[in-house]
Amino acid sequence: MGKNQTEQTAWSVLSVLGICLLSAPAWAQLPGGSSSTTGNAANANSGPGTATGSSAVAGAQQNLYTASGQNGAQPTQDSFKGSIVSGKATAETIELSLDEAIQRGLRQNLGLILQSASEKSAGGQRLEELQPLLPTVTAAASIEVQQINLAAYGLKFPGLNPIIGPFQVVDFRAYLTQNLINVSALENYLAAKHNFAAAKLTAEDARDLVVLTVGNAYLLCIADQARIEAVQAELATSKISLDQAVAAHDAGTSPKLDVLRARVDYQNEEQSLISTKNSFEKDKLALARAIGLPLDQKFNLSDKVPFASLDHVDPQVAFEQALKARKDLAAYAEQVKSADMEKKSAWAYQLPVASFSGDFGDMGTTPGHSHGTYTATGQISVPILQIAKTKGQEQVADAQYEQARAKLADQIQQVNQDIRNSLLDIEAATKLVEATHSNVELANQALSDAQQRFRAGVSDNLPVSQAQTQTEQANDQYISALYQHNVAKLALARALGIAQTNYKDYLGGK
Repeated sequence: MGKNQTEQTAWSVLSVLGICLLSAPAWAQLPGGSSSTTGNAANANSGPGTATGSSAVAGAQQNLYTASGQNGAQPTQDSFKGSIVSGKATAETIELSLDEAIQRGLRQNLGLILQSASEKSAGGQRLEELQPLLPTVTAAASIEVQQINLAAYGLKFPGLNPIIGPFQVVDFRAYLTQNLINVSALENYLAAKHNFAAAKLTAEDARDLVVLTVGNAYLLCIADQARIEAVQAELATSKISLDQAVAAHDAGTSPKLDVLRARVDYQNEEQSLISTKNSFEKDKLALARAIGLPLDQKFNLSDKVPFASLDHVDPQVAFEQALKARKDLAAYAEQVKSADMEKKSAWAYQLPVASFSGDFGDMGTTPGHSHGTYTATGQISVPILQIAKTKGQEQVADAQYEQARAKLADQIQQVNQDIRNSLLDIEAATKLVEATHSNVELANQALSDAQQRFRAGVSDNLPVSQAQTQTEQANDQYISALYQHNVAKLALARALGIAQTNYKDYLGGK
């Protein structure tokens, strides 16, 4: 190989490396390190608009668990991402709207099903605590055959055979027990009743969590679709730039470096398109999991949630509204009442308990040779010396009561913070949407100007490559800002306790 050929080969290799190094800083500026998949909202660390949405969903889910009481199978944070699949996949591709997805989630979401089971368990415990206050009736039937040796008991009578029997006794009997006064049992029942009310309210609150989880998953898929469309447009633009570079090189007006640079840009766009489509399919699977749709069922998203600004919301007014609407706050309040009843029950263990018991039946050697018998007993029992036990129960119950009150007070402030956080996120996202939309227009204009200059032979295609990278970044940031804005509005609806009934008012139309 000659000296000139060696220099040309070395120059070509260095040129390709230079293109990659020039492009790397632009990629690094984008979260995630990829030109088009960088702002992928499917990943919690993948974009400035993503962290807000994912943290809002995770935080709202986390707040549910401590309000769900101590009964039954409790949902976990990941359970709201799962579901019970209903039906089988069909060959046709179905059109899935946001409303249909949410309604499916409200029927099939695993977190809601588990919380409903918890509610059922709390209802069962309430009935168990009610039984000590109700009459208890049992029945029994027996037949007994005996032979008695009086001599074994030291009983001997002249002329009397000490062996008596065998003989039989037939007994049909019903037994009744009833607590007449039992303050502790009454307080336990009232505590279980409040626990059941708390479980019901928590199950209602879980429906808002399903709306938030499914809505977020649907918005992720919409964002992915927008990214695919953006990358496809960017790929078409890169193809035009590559064709121009090849044509200019063939005409002898442009060096091969321009062709290499344009080809690298084009191949990067191809890779980005593959990655973006993969993220879209994975997010669709996550959406299907949350709403109980078979994973092999093909579906399209029929709703396109546009940008719709939200009217000014006063934080204090919104907080007062949430205090009335949030079911989890009502559930915490019921838990406080339950803890108070348990505290009273612990003290009431030292009070007398008045009860009645009795039985009535028919007894004889045979059913035809029998007679009615009965017993009736009234009883009052009073604890005399169990100071340590009573004092310990009172301290445990008092500690649980203080914990319940503290959790309620903290949750009230958490709701206030959630509302204010959502309002701040909405305000910031609104400004981001405006700024990034303007940035997209400027980047497109800069790309058009750079292409015209290259076509006219005024400059090489390095400005075109840089402008394409800036356009990709601007499109991705705009899509992330739209996603962030919609999720923030959905999180506000959940913070107000009206996500299930008013989510359409916050997300807008098609």
